[in-house]
Amino acid sequence: MEHCKEKIRPGMLYPRLEPFETGWLPVDDLHTLYWEQSGHPQGVPVVFLHGGPGAGSGPLHRCFFDPSFYRIILFDQRGAGRSTPLGETRQNTTPLLIQDLESLRHRLGVKRWLVFGGSWGSTLALAYAQAHPQNCLGLILRGIFLCRPSEIDWFLYGLKAIFPEAWHRFAGFIPAEERGNLLQAYYQRLNHPDARVHLPAARHWGAYEGACSTLYPCAETVAHFASDGVALGLARIEAHYFTHRIFLPDNALLNQLARITHLPSVIVQGRYDGVCPIVTADELHRQWPEADYIIVPDAGHSAFEPGIQAELVLATDRFRHRL
Repeated sequence: MEHCKEKIRPGMLYPRLEPFETGWLPVDDLHTLYWEQSGHPQGVPVVFLHGGPGAGSGPLHRCFFDPSFYRIILFDQRGAGRSTPLGETRQNTTPLLIQDLESLRHRLGVKRWLVFGGSWGSTLALAYAQAHPQNCLGLILRGIFLCRPSEIDWFLYGLKAIFPEAWHRFAGFIPAEERGNLLQAYYQRLNHPDARVHLPAARHWGAYEGACSTLYPCAETVAHFASDGVALGLARIEAHYFTHRIFLPDNALLNQLARITHLPSVIVQGRYDGVCPIVTADELHRQWPEADYIIVPDAGHSAFEPGIQAELVLATDRFRHRL
């Protein structure tokens, strides 16, 4: 492992690795969560919170962390990825996801962990840390999303100003008379029991988000987001959380910042992030000046934009000294 690490340039992803343990965590009578551990079994625990909500985690997400130092914990949130049932919105709320994190922490015998999350993962990381600051070693956040009405409206309509072609494909799937409320129109179709109705809607939603997630066009990203295994969980659960304003009081995440400002934290934000515009990260930073704030000048939203990827790896490396 040390031999491999010597070949890694600063900011590069660590080599791919396999989990040393995987498992399933039933959290209620409906949902069972997939979880895994990789890296150093006795290392500093770090939990990765995937985006969406509903996007799921993947093998490359292990590679943001030095496996000789970190005990890397990935899991799929309710209704996402390998967790079952896929795309399930019943019994799926932000307070329940926070509860799930605590259940997983107890299941794995973790006292405190570093919390790493991007996009929706940053939302959940903030909500979890504010609920349980005593269980957090620190936070690494990327592509800040607070899921406020203005941010949801930007995703549904504002992105047309930057990605008009993708937006017209997204909106064009809905009949003209329903386009005044795209969220409700998609929500109804995504929750229709017939796969011939909900799958095409999910694919259009996923393709739209994928097309807007990178600074430069990336067909692989679009294809991944539009694939059936990703799109259904992503689109259905995003529409569910957007419709219900993430099941938290308005502006809760900014109003509760005082609970976590003592935690060592890093915010990484792409200057040209279309999905989660920098104005939100700027607002968060202005209310939380104690956090390190890194703007990547030539990046969009994706964690795998070269500049963002590099800053995230550098952040996890710097935390080795902090921890």
